[in-house]
Amino acid sequence: MTDAVRILMCAPHHYEVDYVINPWMEGNIHRSSRERAQAEWEQLHQVLETYATIEQIEPQQGWPDMVFTANAGLILGDNVVLSRFFHAERQGEEPYFQQWFESQGYKVHVLPKSLPFEGAGDALLDRSGRWLWAGYGFRSELDSHPYLAKWLDVEVLSLRLVDRRFYHLDTCFCPLTDGYLLYYPGAFDTYSNRLIELRVPPEKRIAIDEVDAVNFACNSVNIDRIVVMNKASDSLKQMLTDRGFTPLETPLGEFLKAGGAAKCLTLRVNEPHQESPQTSTVQNRTIQIEGHLLDSGLVNQVLDTIVAGGGSFQVANFQLGAQRLDTSVAQVKVSAPDSTVMADIMGQLIDLGATTISEDTIAANLVAVTQAGVAPDDFYATTIYPTEVSIDGEWLKVQGQRMDGAIAVANTPSGKIVRCKLLRDLQLGESVVVGSEGIRTKRNTTTIKKAATEEFSFMGAGVSSERRVELVVEQIAWDLRRIRDRGGKVVVVAGPVVIHTGGSEHLNRLIRDGYVHALLGGNAIAVHDIEQSLMGTSLGVDMQRGTSVHGGHRHHLKAINTIRRCGSIANAVEQGILTSGVMYECVKHQVPFSLAGSIRDDGPLPDTKMDLIEAQADYARLIEGSDLILMLSSMLHSIGVGNMTPAGVKMVCVDINPAVVTKLSDRGSIESIGVVTDVGLFLSLLIQQLNKLTGQYDRV
Repeated sequence: MTDAVRILMCAPHHYEVDYVINPWMEGNIHRSSRERAQAEWEQLHQVLETYATIEQIEPQQGWPDMVFTANAGLILGDNVVLSRFFHAERQGEEPYFQQWFESQGYKVHVLPKSLPFEGAGDALLDRSGRWLWAGYGFRSELDSHPYLAKWLDVEVLSLRLVDRRFYHLDTCFCPLTDGYLLYYPGAFDTYSNRLIELRVPPEKRIAIDEVDAVNFACNSVNIDRIVVMNKASDSLKQMLTDRGFTPLETPLGEFLKAGGAAKCLTLRVNEPHQESPQTSTVQNRTIQIEGHLLDSGLVNQVLDTIVAGGGSFQVANFQLGAQRLDTSVAQVKVSAPDSTVMADIMGQLIDLGATTISEDTIAANLVAVTQAGVAPDDFYATTIYPTEVSIDGEWLKVQGQRMDGAIAVANTPSGKIVRCKLLRDLQLGESVVVGSEGIRTKRNTTTIKKAATEEFSFMGAGVSSERRVELVVEQIAWDLRRIRDRGGKVVVVAGPVVIHTGGSEHLNRLIRDGYVHALLGGNAIAVHDIEQSLMGTSLGVDMQRGTSVHGGHRHHLKAINTIRRCGSIANAVEQGILTSGVMYECVKHQVPFSLAGSIRDDGPLPDTKMDLIEAQADYARLIEGSDLILMLSSMLHSIGVGNMTPAGVKMVCVDINPAVVTKLSDRGSIESIGVVTDVGLFLSLLIQQLNKLTGQYDRV
């Protein structure tokens, strides 16, 4: 059996580390010893020729990595797929290897020039010959795998590498005789590890730790029951021995400096061909994205999303806008190892505004609701962006757009109605869109153009630092003035910190002057505001002196009791009991408000809605049609409002805690901004700026 094994090697006559194309080369430039490398190579050669026939290819001046023959190509039977090297430093090796393969009578298959694939370094045959493991992520592209399946007539299983130290599959993965597998799980993503576990039974998986992995224990040559490797720990050698293998160590430290060991230095040239289904599960889609792709960073987001999701991409076309305000268009071919991964990636790309390019309009997948308030599995989760769904060859706009909902389709006498609904609101008789087919979202490029021309813009959904607060306040003041003057709508979401920091007098002014058209908050802001109005304290602290008042811890309960005696906040105002404060101004100027309760509320006030679903519905009603939402130090209420607000509404989140404003800016809307500062200071600056706009410079 062993006499039939033939291995191709290349002497290290020109071997040297004189460039960096992998992490192992970093710090080793010109630090390798050709003399030691020659000695190590000869020792490996001597060990292998005991079990196999060694053939050699002539080394070539100027190509030091030619010694790593595993990367020359992939051989199965009489066919060989020639490598397409990723780095220019190795591309010159290709014609020499091609000439050698042709001289040996192999049928040589050549991949497209722009499609990297690095041979048996990234493709390893299961030792029973049933399928081919193929790696991608660093040196080989996923799109090369269907070619391997076709040309070699073999089933291809795609594995994604995620640790740049293990840039080739054979650095962390070694199929062994009788279906055993020696591998390092940390080199692969979750999907790939799951695929390995599905194909290789537990008793045949030999998972190694990082110590053995960095010594390239997986970069071994397996011939029958012999495993030739650079180095292995005692525990690993014992594991191999227990399974009937004989590990043989042969030091290859000089080659580790270039990122290779025993397997890298060899290419088995007579891999037996066994019949297997010619399949590859690789999926392809072509998407199009349009907008200010460079300014907004959208193109980077799209490409990063594809790679992070386990896919690969090729930019098929990129038309950059000729002028500053022109939009750009990019077409990207997306590849994924199977349909499940593709669906996950496409779902995220659709959220970014990508559309699928197809000759035929792909219809959305609809599944009937079988239990009220419960969506089918794999339902599409909505975003803040306007969405359309393809049904019966027509794109229908989704009504009631909001984040974290499902798309429900109902048949009515006037036709199909497509609406974004919370899971709890789904009803029998409706269908829900599942998967990501037949869905497209739209980003508002008009808003982007406008932002690009304004000196103070909300570009990038960023979090402002303290030194920019004045600039942001100036922009907000202009927006408030314009919205009020044209009859628009501003909603304020406020927390009790507004009262504690002395911001209530400024919020009162905004309400009186017609800048606020709805107020949202919890029980606490109303209680603390009323406590201040009735007793001059907030949580028992004198707001004028900043000192605790004797018995002040009871003040908020007294405030609640007073309003409960009146029956409502409005009744307290009408009865002359409540004569100032934020809630007073709302009642006097007919500004609607909604107070959502929580489990920690004292009382609560009679106006507070303790039914969460009722409160959410009331919030949604009040923010409908808003042009700007000003969020003032209320984390939970701000996040809740953000989730139910569609794109196109400007949102300003002010909080001293950066985590809160970051949470809101992560929605991705370019109309949103977070301001990290004291909310009382912010409101004071806002009133000062509004005074300037109206010609009033007197201090508030």
